Amino acid sequence: MSSKPRSRIAEQVQAYRRRLAASGGQEVLFQLPRETVVLLDAIKERQGLRNRSQALLQLIERGRATAQQ
Repeated sequence: MSSKPRSRIAEQVQAYRRRLAASGGQEVLFQLPRETVVLLDAIKERQGLRNRSQALLQLIERGRATAQQ
C-alpha cells in the first residue's frame, strides 16, 4: 500500500503550523457576527495592526486586565 505524495501546499501548511506551535501559538477558526468583525477591522486600522488576530488579542488582554482588578 503506497501513500500519495504530499502536495507542496500541504507541506507548507504543516511547516507553518510547526513554526506557529514552536513560537507558542495555535491556529483557531472563529465564526463571529459581522458587527464584531467590523469592530476588529476598526481597531486594526486605528492601531495600525497587521491583522485581526492582533486586534482580538488586544481586546482579550483588556478584558483580562479588567477581570484581574
